[in-house]
Amino acid sequence: MPDTHMPADLLTAARALQPELAARAAEMEEVRRLPEDLAAKMARAGVFRMITPKRFGGLELAPHDFVETVEALATANASAGWCAMIGATTALNAAYMDPATAGEIYSDPDIITGGVFAPMGKAVDEGDHYRVSGRWQWGSGSANCTWLCGGCTVWENGEMKRLPSGAPDARMMVFPASDATLLDTWHVMGLKGTGSGDIEVKDIRVPKARSVSLVVDQPHEPGALFKFPAFGLLSLGVCAVALGNARGSLDAFATLATTKKSQGSTKTLAERQTMQAEFACCEAAWRAARAYLFDEIDKTWAIATGEEGAIPMERRAALRMACTHMTRTGADICRTLYDLGGGAALFESSDLQRRFRDAHAITQHIVTAPSTWELTGRILFGLPTDGGMV
Repeated sequence: MPDTHMPADLLTAARALQPELAARAAEMEEVRRLPEDLAAKMARAGVFRMITPKRFGGLELAPHDFVETVEALATANASAGWCAMIGATTALNAAYMDPATAGEIYSDPDIITGGVFAPMGKAVDEGDHYRVSGRWQWGSGSANCTWLCGGCTVWENGEMKRLPSGAPDARMMVFPASDATLLDTWHVMGLKGTGSGDIEVKDIRVPKARSVSLVVDQPHEPGALFKFPAFGLLSLGVCAVALGNARGSLDAFATLATTKKSQGSTKTLAERQTMQAEFACCEAAWRAARAYLFDEIDKTWAIATGEEGAIPMERRAALRMACTHMTRTGADICRTLYDLGGGAALFESSDLQRRFRDAHAITQHIVTAPSTWELTGRILFGLPTDGGMV
């Protein structure tokens, strides 16, 4: 196993980063990306290698631990938590590649990888490699990456290849970041500090050994983590950011409420009964959604670590429902607390307005968007469903 300088207790290391992540939230919004020095500190802490196989010096964390770590980072700074989550989940590619090829990319303990799963590119089969062109939105954290990946439809003899289901044959192409152009398109409302601009490549050659399908390919790594549904892991990462962001909003409101007095009142917000009730409801909603999420994680993990074989679709759907519920509940909490904060929450100096904006950016990710209710609802009704991305 490659040498690594990562701490044994990653959650402790993530919590040690919290003061600086919180202090630099406004800076990250201004520059619209994760600063290079902060990315390096996070890399040395190991947060980008949470999912990387142990064979390559990664931590190969259990999903419960992965979520708790991302939650801790996002409690301080949702954009930083998001970048950590993207870097970590992108490294799932290492488990699906030929180990020799994966080792060339992922054995460096400071490596940061990123990219976009959506098949916005085109890969033309040219024998032992693909000729790849494409432009991908939502390239979070790309400016700090050494390697990037982009989803592509595969073309052969002028025609798009398709799977037996009729869906396009799509694979992620992994390429050096130096082969790509990063476009400054990230002018947004929320998660402003993630640097999620566009990635573009034109006619680059990608060896077939550096292509991955999370739908068709099987992982080379035997660990229980890689029996876990790949899209379930990504959904966990997204909702973990929502979980931490909502916790940060609760903490920010508690601080505000103990000092702020409404105009003409001698009572702080915390001394008002309506505020007490609303805050308690938000806290209860957060605790309930978090407990539901971890219960579904633990049930799914029990199958992955057992001898029951593949995780059934119904269990994968249950996990996805919990992820979507946490993400939507987190946004509801942040909106309520922003309202309760009154005029003070409107100022850029207020953490409540940033939490509100970040929460509603998180809800836009496809793996926890409202359409996931339709997908999981079909499974609950026992209707025929393509489960490749469940």
